[in-house]
Amino acid sequence: MAADLDLRGIITVLNTPFAEDGRVDIEALRRHATYAVEAGVAGFLIPGFAAEVLALTEQERRDMVRAVVETAHGKAAVIGGASAPTQAERCRNAETLAGLGCDLVLASLGFESDAQYQREIRELASASGRDLMIQDWDSNGPGVPVEAIVRAVEAVPRFRCLKVETFDAGPKYTRLKAATAGRLHVSGGWAVMQLIEALDRDVDAFMPTGLHRAYVTIFRRYVSGDRNGAVRLFHRLLPILAFSNQNLEHSIRFFKRLLWRQGLYPTPTLRAPAQAFDDHHQRIADELIGLAIEIENELAGRP
Repeated sequence: MAADLDLRGIITVLNTPFAEDGRVDIEALRRHATYAVEAGVAGFLIPGFAAEVLALTEQERRDMVRAVVETAHGKAAVIGGASAPTQAERCRNAETLAGLGCDLVLASLGFESDAQYQREIRELASASGRDLMIQDWDSNGPGVPVEAIVRAVEAVPRFRCLKVETFDAGPKYTRLKAATAGRLHVSGGWAVMQLIEALDRDVDAFMPTGLHRAYVTIFRRYVSGDRNGAVRLFHRLLPILAFSNQNLEHSIRFFKRLLWRQGLYPTPTLRAPAQAFDDHHQRIADELIGLAIEIENELAGRP
C-alpha cells in the first residue's frame, strides 16, 4: 500500500442508489460518499456484492467507481471490487479499476492449490499495478487455509490485505495476525455481529454498509482505550444487526431503506429483488430504521 494510505478503521461497502426511472443515480452516490467521509470512514469498497454488482452494466460500474474516486480523493481510500466468475474477467476488471484511480483492488479467489492461488494473485497484481486485498469468502466453512495465505503473502509482495468472511472468523483473524507478525492487513465483513471480538483480536478494519457514524465511533472509542464505551454503543446496534444480517438481500434492502429515510438515496429500490419484505418485515425494519436514525443523529449532535 502507498505509505500515506491509512486503511485502519471502517471501510464502507456502498449500496447502489437507483432513481425512480431505474437508472443509477450518480449524484446520490456522491452524496452518500460525502456523508460517509464526513462521518470518518477510512475508505470505500465499490462495487461489491452489496452494490448488486451482478445487476449493473460495465458502464454503470465504471461511472460509480469514477464518482467515488473523485469524491473520496485525498480523504478516504477507494478499493475497487474486481471479483468475477473467471480469472480473465477479474484481471480485466483489475486493470480497469486501476485506470479509474482506485488505491487497491479486491478480488474473491477460491483455493485449489498453492500454485493456483499464488498464480492468480500475481496475475491480478500485474494487471492492476496495485496492492491487493484478497477476499476469503466461505459462508459455511473455514475458507482458504491460513498456511496457504501466509505462503502467498510471502510469495507475492503486492498481497497486502485480506478480507476474511468465513465460518467462525474470529480464530482465523488471530492466527493470521500471529502468522504474519501483523504484516498482513486483516479486515472483517459479514461477521459484523462479532465486531467487538474482532477488535479484541486486533483486526485492522471492518467493512459494513450504512450506520457510518455508529461504526466509526465504536472503532474510535475502542482504539482510544474506551472498550466499555465501544461495547455500550455496539449493544445498541445489535437489534438492527440481528435483523439486517439474515441474508445478503435482506441486508441490502434494509440499508437502502435506511439511506432513503436519511435523504441520501432517492428510492429504496433494488434492481433485481428476489423477495420483498412482507408486512411484518416492513414494520420491524421501519422500527429499527427509526432507532438507527436516532443513534446516528445523536452521534452527529443533531436533535
